[in-house]
Amino acid sequence: MTTKYGHPPPILLTLTLLPISLLLILNPLLPLITPQWLLETGYIPSSLLEDYQHQSRQQPRFPALQANLGFSLLAFTGAVWLVPKVSESFVLKGLRGRDLLKPGGRTNGPWIPESLGLPCASLYLALMMLFIPFPFSHLFKSPLSSSDSALGPESFPQRELTLYLSSLLSLLTATLLGFIDDLFDIRWRHKLPIPIVAAVPTLLVYYSVGGATSVVLPKAVGSWFSSIGLGGFMRSNIVDLGPIYYLYLVLLPTFTTNSINILAGINGVEVLQALIISLSVLLNDLLFLPIWSPSLLRFFGFQNPENGRILDWAIGEVVDRHLMSLYFMAPLTGICLGFLWHNWYPAKAFPGDTFCYFTGMAFSAVAIQGHFSKTLILFFIPQIFNFILSCPQLFGLVDCPRHRLPHYDEKTNLLNPSKVIFDEPPPTRTVIVLEILSFLRLVKLERNLPQPGDKDRRIQKGYIKSSTNLTILNFLLIHFGPLREDSLCILTGFVQVLGSATAFAIRYGVGSWFYGGERR
Repeated sequence: MTTKYGHPPPILLTLTLLPISLLLILNPLLPLITPQWLLETGYIPSSLLEDYQHQSRQQPRFPALQANLGFSLLAFTGAVWLVPKVSESFVLKGLRGRDLLKPGGRTNGPWIPESLGLPCASLYLALMMLFIPFPFSHLFKSPLSSSDSALGPESFPQRELTLYLSSLLSLLTATLLGFIDDLFDIRWRHKLPIPIVAAVPTLLVYYSVGGATSVVLPKAVGSWFSSIGLGGFMRSNIVDLGPIYYLYLVLLPTFTTNSINILAGINGVEVLQALIISLSVLLNDLLFLPIWSPSLLRFFGFQNPENGRILDWAIGEVVDRHLMSLYFMAPLTGICLGFLWHNWYPAKAFPGDTFCYFTGMAFSAVAIQGHFSKTLILFFIPQIFNFILSCPQLFGLVDCPRHRLPHYDEKTNLLNPSKVIFDEPPPTRTVIVLEILSFLRLVKLERNLPQPGDKDRRIQKGYIKSSTNLTILNFLLIHFGPLREDSLCILTGFVQVLGSATAFAIRYGVGSWFYGGERR
């Protein structure tokens, strides 16, 4: 009997979305793929022909948005159906693991196929390669067009194509290296250079197109530099960091990939945080596009609603950059949502490091090419908190077990904070760090009660016997637990949403006041 993996795909939803996605994808291509002989036979009504000719004379501002939506729906349905189809092959090759937070746990818990971020990333890359012609479809000659002019190679937007292809190359490299990590279980300190290798194509293209290396300093900092005689190094309150800025861009993919990877351990949490971040980037891109209804903008009191823009200053190249970002983020959202169908509690598929590398590199690639790397970091506020909290364990100040996931109680089916146990009094530097974290209510400490006859002064005072592991999941369980696994995942998702809301408030609220002028 064949073992079935994955949750049952939604058949009715698939039958609804699949024709819609195909219609959205094919509709922009109809003027291009209509054969000339069909026009000559007269089977196409004259009214329809006139409409198509009228549309061909109109220069579309965003010709690929409709097709991009279709590819996003196709990414969702494809991920939902692909994961169960390939899961058994992964299990047969030994790519499987126990679900440690289920009855039986490490010994006889259910086997779950792992590394299924690979087929999801492969599907995404295939769809994005098929999507390549669509952003440039308005440049091609159509049989339905009344114009006889053809596109010449000299007029093709090589810059946009180069940015697109370099991002795909970085994603392909990140997927390959992530799967190698899944196969050979590379130690975390050896994983750090992996995203740097994958980011090289994106960074080189960023340099070749004259990527900016300047940053805007807060008004107060700019005034202070001027007061001490360093104003000559700046243009207004803008300072050019040069190679230092590229060092920041090199470290960006290292952080985005590994920060998603270390905030893991419960069903759905890696995919959910990637989904919320992709939606946040997608919403940020939509703010820059002049696609909004003037009546809607007028209702909410925006200036110049006839321009169709939420951000009145978003014009020119900045629109093109965020449009390219949207082309990548919308299908990624579909992939994350489709895989979450199988990774949600109780998980029937595990993403593996491949998924974390792939999604993290996607975020970094669009941020680098779109020139909003600082904004992207704001969407990683929970991951930044989790990384800072984890630093004492990551850098050896506190013992770091291989798995820091919460502790599962089989009797109650609830999760509690997991602990690191000290068999003897910890060293002074560890005590200082843990006491500070305990004062900030970030960890929960358990102290050893002194026994009669103990001569060790630290034991007499009650030394630290255990501490909760330093992760955001355990932090949430300290203050809101014990919780079911899916409840903890939902709570983590709420924190991620709250972080994104804070990011938008900083970017478009505090930022303009703190820096002065429009934040571009």
